[in-house]
Amino acid sequence: MADIEEARRQFDRIDADGDGRITPAEFKTALAQGGDWNVTESVAEAIIKSRDLNGDKLLSFDEFWAFLNK
Repeated sequence: MADIEEARRQFDRIDADGDGRITPAEFKTALAQGGDWNVTESVAEAIIKSRDLNGDKLLSFDEFWAFLNK
């Protein structure tokens, strides 16, 4: 349960607009804020695409939790 709560906190921190989905831009910003992970928009898009289960080019919380488990 604590793992799910921590994942939710991380998800909410990345989901800047609070709409329940992480965009490539939000993901890119979060990586840059976390340290030396300065990635391009296309790299952020590719990372999200690799875990996007429903094909909407965004990460829902469920797709995020699956992302953390891989």
